[in-house]
Amino acid sequence: MCRSIKTLRPPALPEEATEDDIRAAALQYVRKVSGFHAPAAHNREVFDRAVDEVAEATRTLLEHLEVRGSHQASARAAAQS
Repeated sequence: MCRSIKTLRPPALPEEATEDDIRAAALQYVRKVSGFHAPAAHNREVFDRAVDEVAEATRTLLEHLEVRGSHQASARAAAQS
């Protein structure tokens, strides 16, 4: 586990994760998996694409997670009814 990636959902993060939070976590994940802190020029495109894809998957996950007992879950349920 990459220890520098923080939990991005409540209650660990009191407010919603920002785009910067999500991109930073995605970048750390891709760095850990690839073993590169900064990729060589010939790997830059695939590295950047991976960061984009992980960030998008993270946004989707956070948007659809239901954290029981959280204020956000209650507000989301109320908005859907």
